[in-house]
Amino acid sequence: MSELATSYAALILADDNVEITSDKLQTLLKAANVDVESIWTSLFAKALEGKDVAAMLSNVGAAGSAPAAGGAATAGAAAVEEKAEEKKEEAKEESDDDMGFGLFD
Repeated sequence: MSELATSYAALILADDNVEITSDKLQTLLKAANVDVESIWTSLFAKALEGKDVAAMLSNVGAAGSAPAAGGAATAGAAAVEEKAEEKKEEAKEESDDDMGFGLFD
C-alpha cells in the first residue's frame, strides 16, 4: 500500500511539472491522509531524481525490439517444425522401399 500511494504521489507531482522530492511526496501524502514511512518517499525521490517521468511513461509502449524478438522466436520454432516434418518424410520414404516382404515373414 505504501509503495502504491507513493507512486501515485510521484505521478501527481510529475503531472504538475513539480520536482519530485521526499518532502513534497510526504506533504502530498499527508494531505491525502495516507501514512507512509519516510523510507518510501526517500527511495522514490532518489530513484526519480533527474528523470523525466512523463517521458518514461510515454515510452512504455514504444518497445520496438519486443516484436522482433517474438518474430525471431516464431521463425525459429517454424524451422524446428519444418526439420521435424522432413525427418518424418524421410522415414516414410525408407519404409516405401519395402519390397512387400520382411526378413521374418
